Amino acid sequence: MRRDTIPSLVIPINNEPTVQVHGAWLTDMLAEPTIMRELSIQLTSLQLRPAFDWDLNGLTALDHIGAQLLWQTWGKRFPEKLILQENHRGLFERLAELQKIAAPTPQKAMRTPFGRLGGLALNFALHLIAITELIGQLIIDLGRFARHPSKGPWKEISANIYRTGFQALAITALVGLLIGVVLSYLSGQQLRSYGGDLFIVNLLGISIIRELGPMLAAILIAGRSGSAITAQLGVMKVTEELDAMRVMGIPIGFRLIMPKVIALAFTMPMIVIWTDIMALIGGAISAQVILDMSPGFFFHKLPDAVSLANYWIGLGKGLVFGILIALISCHYGLRIKPNTESLGQGTTSSVVVSITSVIIADAIFAVIFSNVAY
Repeated sequence: MRRDTIPSLVIPINNEPTVQVHGAWLTDMLAEPTIMRELSIQLTSLQLRPAFDWDLNGLTALDHIGAQLLWQTWGKRFPEKLILQENHRGLFERLAELQKIAAPTPQKAMRTPFGRLGGLALNFALHLIAITELIGQLIIDLGRFARHPSKGPWKEISANIYRTGFQALAITALVGLLIGVVLSYLSGQQLRSYGGDLFIVNLLGISIIRELGPMLAAILIAGRSGSAITAQLGVMKVTEELDAMRVMGIPIGFRLIMPKVIALAFTMPMIVIWTDIMALIGGAISAQVILDMSPGFFFHKLPDAVSLANYWIGLGKGLVFGILIALISCHYGLRIKPNTESLGQGTTSSVVVSITSVIIADAIFAVIFSNVAY
């Protein structure tokens, strides 16, 4: 590297007011770390002492980057006295012209309340259309399965029954037992003060078999199995496995969606029965401790306290809740975009919407079967 091409500054030490600029102030020369480090220190010190004249006759070459460094040091304006070669003047004049152009201020997008409401309505309509398409495809797949059961996805159905049913028995048993204990304990204290100890069987039987059992089972399955279904389909979407299945001609609805819906429709009534049994056992244990009521007497009075219609309502709720959870979980799993953030948001939305839909469906059941005797 020739010495006369190295960019440099000569800063006056005595009373001389002129700063001399030498060398080739080009991008490739300024990219040298040692040169740029030394120049940066000198230029920073000159910014704090602006009352200097500048002599640029010693420049052998200058480009836009070099001119920009000097322009920033001058405070984005020409010094009072500047000695400059004519072939370099155009660069600084161009920087001065750019300085006069005001930067455009980005306008904030206006979102009116009605526009936000319209966006929410449109999003809801898109979800509704997608769910309708999913249900329609499910009906077609069920018809195909009914015509050719030997060609059905039995292994997938069995695997989903195991994952959503058998593996959920422990958590549903624990929660059901504890809910039965708590409900019996709180109810027993109130009934004992009014002398209505026997009515604890009616209270626990109706509340658990008709309402709490199906609701508890559905909420637990939505949080456990529903989120797993959404995450499974979402990961397949992220890793492009679903696209590979389409390319190979494998029907996604028949091999992925239908087995999950059938499995949850089958296991949810069974889990409801299991949760009811464990909750009633917990209630019977708590009733014996609080009211000195033997478990044998508790279960002997239970068929008289709860009519058979309530058992069927509870099982019907389990069937409907299972189908709802499976459909919503699959719907959100198929809508996940190929990134991890969308996977987390989709799984969260799946659980929230599933639980909300279960509560709405339970309210509809309460209105429809309000005339059924307790």
